[in-house]
Amino acid sequence: MQCGGERHRIEKEKHMEDTLSSDGLTIGKDAAAIDEMYSNTLKDFSVGSIVPGKVLRIQDDEVLIDIGYKSEGLIDGDEFKDLSEVQIGDEVEVLLESLENEDGMVVLSKKRAVQQRKWDHIVNECEEGSIVEGTITRAIKGGFIVDIGADAFLPGSQVDVVPVRNIDDYIGRTIDVKILKINKERKNIVVSRREIIEEARREQKLKLLGEIKAGQVRKGIVKNITDFGAFVDLDGIDGLLHVTDMSWGRINHPSEMVRVGDKIEVMILDVDLEKERISLGLKQTLSNPWEDIDAKYPVGTRLRGKVVSLAPYGAFVEIEEGVEGLVHVSEISWTKRIQRASDVLKVGDEVDVVVLSINMEDKKISLGMRQTEENPWEVAALKYPIGSLVRGKVRNFTSYGAFVEIEEGVDGMIHVSDMSWTRKINHPSEVLKKGEEVETIVLEIDAANQRISLGLKQAQEDPWAHITDSYREGQKITGKVTKLTNFGAFVELEDGIDGLVHISQISNDHVEKVKDVLSIGDEVEARIVRIDPVEHRIGLSIKAAKIADEDFEISDELLTGLRSGEDLVDLSSAFDDFNIGGEEWRPGGRGQ
Repeated sequence: MQCGGERHRIEKEKHMEDTLSSDGLTIGKDAAAIDEMYSNTLKDFSVGSIVPGKVLRIQDDEVLIDIGYKSEGLIDGDEFKDLSEVQIGDEVEVLLESLENEDGMVVLSKKRAVQQRKWDHIVNECEEGSIVEGTITRAIKGGFIVDIGADAFLPGSQVDVVPVRNIDDYIGRTIDVKILKINKERKNIVVSRREIIEEARREQKLKLLGEIKAGQVRKGIVKNITDFGAFVDLDGIDGLLHVTDMSWGRINHPSEMVRVGDKIEVMILDVDLEKERISLGLKQTLSNPWEDIDAKYPVGTRLRGKVVSLAPYGAFVEIEEGVEGLVHVSEISWTKRIQRASDVLKVGDEVDVVVLSINMEDKKISLGMRQTEENPWEVAALKYPIGSLVRGKVRNFTSYGAFVEIEEGVDGMIHVSDMSWTRKINHPSEVLKKGEEVETIVLEIDAANQRISLGLKQAQEDPWAHITDSYREGQKITGKVTKLTNFGAFVELEDGIDGLVHISQISNDHVEKVKDVLSIGDEVEARIVRIDPVEHRIGLSIKAAKIADEDFEISDELLTGLRSGEDLVDLSSAFDDFNIGGEEWRPGGRGQ
């Protein structure tokens, strides 16, 4: 079975033989003549060349083309723009891809012939740097194919001055492109649209720089957004719209105000011709809400606002768009001790505030939240008059006293000096426990500074008021050593009252250190040598206890260290270095 191409070849050879026979030659006698004719026929055909051809037949979406060679070639109908318009006898240009395939036919391509003609036109008519018109036909990896008479590659980075966001928007668009490179060996063409745009923008930029001035309001398109602002295209030149010039109010990021592609009106704030930099403002196109703010919100005005930001020291509350005030932590509550604003507030909370002060120059407003409520300390001054008995719970200790909560949010303080009539208290934990309920007397109220002074001992009977009814000078007593100091020892009498044995009154022998002869808990016998109800002091002498009653008399020697104003009886410094319960004590030690 012969294929179509082979059949046509045989027919052509027979036709040639008949022609030769009619000229009086026989095939057998003049084969050389036939070979010479074939040679003359083939010499004009070379692979890769464009040759003319004629349509012989159209069948099954294929077109049979005769190029004057010993065999024809078949071309797929898809290579024709509209196969229905092709007629038998039409002349077409085709590219000779091969002289013979496995079926003995030439291999032809109309499509490649068209492409070659276009390529030849580009190479012959256009140079690198030329600007041509083309149509984007399709997207490929890394860019687009543009038909400029031949297919050219348009890299994605060369499409525009801004990144391509939607590829489909460009397919089918007719654009001007600049030829960047022509590679004749690889038959590659690279083009750019971006260079044309940038050149036009450079010209427009120079024009704008000559026209633009500070104070002008111009339209622009948001080109790019950063953390510090947005770049706006002013039709050929970019300007920076800083985040601080976007709004009179607070914004955390420029994206809260603008998006890429937004059309906005901005004011020219500054133009640097040398560096070609333009500063823009958006808020400057709007009225300044701070104008006459002090007249609008005079001190004492009560307002409702929204918490827009929190700091450790307070909360920023927006009272109208673009206007914020600070509520310091100290102005949040009358009674709660707030360390951080975030402990009681969160961004977005709506709160009632009162204007405390306005600084127009620095654009600062001080606000208070607690001023919207009744001041419990002013109420306390009426509720707890000086001298009244109040009951409360011990809430906390300091080195100098104890805080007692007398009602929710209202604390009073008992100083260590007001805890006991009879004892020198070094730390409140010596007589009180946290959580313990105690009865106290109100000694002083300072509502402005939110302070109430309480007395624990004042709520009890003062044993010193009747001390002379129980004790007299010259009387012998037996007591237990409770404290040691560098100048003597304290001995507890009845009723919790301590007397002081000066170091000189411990023994007839010289005593270098009190702790060498006495210890905490020792029971000793001593004689009272002095009683001072006003100063709350009792002077004792151990060595005087050994004197017979009839021979005893008070002398200056017995009163050493017990006279008013002398350092040794200054109890505020009496415990600088002494032993408590067998432990050496110094400031900052046990009980602090």
